Amino acid sequence: MQQPPGFYDQQFPDYVCRLKRSLYGLKQAPRAWYTRFSSFLLAKGFRSSVSDSSLFVYRHGGHTAYLLLYVDDIVLTASDSAFLRSIIHTLSAEFAMSDLGPLHHFLGITVTRDASGLFLHQSQYARDIIARASMSACKPSATPVDTGSKLSATDGPLFSDETLYRSLAGALQYLTFTRPDIAYAVQQVCLFMHAPREAHFQFMKRILRYLQGTLDYGIRITPTTVSSLTAYSDADWGGCPDSRRSTSGFCVFMGDNLISWSSKRQTTVSRSSAEAEYRGVANVVAEVSWIRNLLLELFIPIRQATVVYCDNVSAVYLSDNPVQHQRTKHVEIDIHFVREKVRIGHIRVLHVPSAFQYADIFTKGLPRPLFFSFRDSLRVRPPPAPTEGAY
Repeated sequence: MQQPPGFYDQQFPDYVCRLKRSLYGLKQAPRAWYTRFSSFLLAKGFRSSVSDSSLFVYRHGGHTAYLLLYVDDIVLTASDSAFLRSIIHTLSAEFAMSDLGPLHHFLGITVTRDASGLFLHQSQYARDIIARASMSACKPSATPVDTGSKLSATDGPLFSDETLYRSLAGALQYLTFTRPDIAYAVQQVCLFMHAPREAHFQFMKRILRYLQGTLDYGIRITPTTVSSLTAYSDADWGGCPDSRRSTSGFCVFMGDNLISWSSKRQTTVSRSSAEAEYRGVANVVAEVSWIRNLLLELFIPIRQATVVYCDNVSAVYLSDNPVQHQRTKHVEIDIHFVREKVRIGHIRVLHVPSAFQYADIFTKGLPRPLFFSFRDSLRVRPPPAPTEGAY
């Protein structure tokens, strides 16, 4: 480290400071640690994933191992227990580390394992968020948002405690890792973090009251023999009352398990509902393409075309129609991107009735029965009851 300005040693101006700090002490420490750790893994036969730089894959003979690294937290799994123990022994000989046993907690996400699969939840984290808002005794709400709420940047007076609002909004964003049912509501409150108003905070309190009644909910993941990907895409055309930009959302399933989802306001204004829906389709096709590449690196190739369901007939036609119309010239890149994936057989875009469009939960507030149905379809549920044989 160079001598800081104002503290130069006149006798030795060319000297530098030698620092001995912990992993979290300096801005470049994580980068240096990653370089050190990844170099060791690569020397031992692991390959760094192109799709995700924090993922390392090993395959040799009949042995396969996956290692996921986040700073100094590591998730490691292998094809058999003996090979897993040998990897842990090799890592422990090079680095000071502790084996915490089967995965039960990672980056604030609690993992509960039983005979039928995994249950991921952030119950304690949700309680902490509610307590931070001083709402631990609040009455629960059935849904996180009502069907008519559309927030505007000019609704009501400014909120008095901007720091609290931003802190809660950021915490809720992290909670969506295991709670896709609140993704749309959280996306709405995060749009106004620069200048929150009283109406925005009331909207946020509705989310917290919903969490109060569903504290123990999480995502259920079960083994499946189906390796195909299925995606749902939807858009709420012109939903923003200020900019008239649309909100697009999608969810991706591998077999019956939800593995990816998003609720996001589009970056440009769409001139029609078909255009808004097609931009949403392009977003989910990009996500699916990334997932397919990631699974290929994990030696789980997807051989069937991924089906993307959309409830807009015009958007479905545009994905396969080679004719370039004047009215689609301004979305030409999205048009050609999706058509190319359809042409090579990676993607099929099909129509689905709105009653079965699960991505609706990521674009708008829904009536209570429909919200409950879609939430269950996303496998957001309370923890399974313990049964004989669970471990």
